[in-house]
Amino acid sequence: MLRDIALWTASLVRQFPELSEELAPGRRSPAGTAPTAPHPGRDELIREERREALLLEQRHGLSVPGHGAAPIRLHISDAIRDITDGVVELEEAVCARLALPRPRRAGVIERLRRIVGLLDAVAGHPVLARHVRDEIRRMARRCARTLGDAETIVRVSGRCPWCDSVSLRAFPDRRAVLCVNPACVCTDAACGCQDDPAYRHLWPEGAWAELTEASGTRTEEIEAAMDDTKEIPC
Repeated sequence: MLRDIALWTASLVRQFPELSEELAPGRRSPAGTAPTAPHPGRDELIREERREALLLEQRHGLSVPGHGAAPIRLHISDAIRDITDGVVELEEAVCARLALPRPRRAGVIERLRRIVGLLDAVAGHPVLARHVRDEIRRMARRCARTLGDAETIVRVSGRCPWCDSVSLRAFPDRRAVLCVNPACVCTDAACGCQDDPAYRHLWPEGAWAELTEASGTRTEEIEAAMDDTKEIPC
């Protein structure tokens, strides 16, 4: 479970700063796309977005780049607020459960790094560890969805050692191999697939040799898949 927390945290640390960049108004549309027609209530929307931007700045100390006549996107500011509040609450909950002083104020990235620094202590509290994993995963997924990122998935040969299905997939962003079969459950009592229907058994880089011996795939194939940039359907 701790390795999963570390993987999802690394993803969130990498992508969260991009949300603030996306707040910049007047960003150009992707090449080849036509500009959208003005919304009938555009003026009121702009006023609402300005109020939202001001509230966001007051609550989180964020400055909205180029704040002026052009609107910012509310779904991005909502995501920033949700993730910021979520990280603050999560760190405070971790410190309270571990009987540590209330954490000092800091930005999202610093707080996430402090949470990772407490994982050895968190490991002694299974319920807390599960909560940390679920919250970090939720926020990382929301961040990725807001940015419009689709995680790259690469098919890997061989059969899953647990369910014997051809469902092994490489996820380069996480440097991990997962079994994407929803019915797959391993025998490790500490694995998230035991109690979380949304969880998939995962082999991090350090476990690839073990996986190749049990699945019939090759380490070289997995390593090559991690460099593949083409997303494929599961």
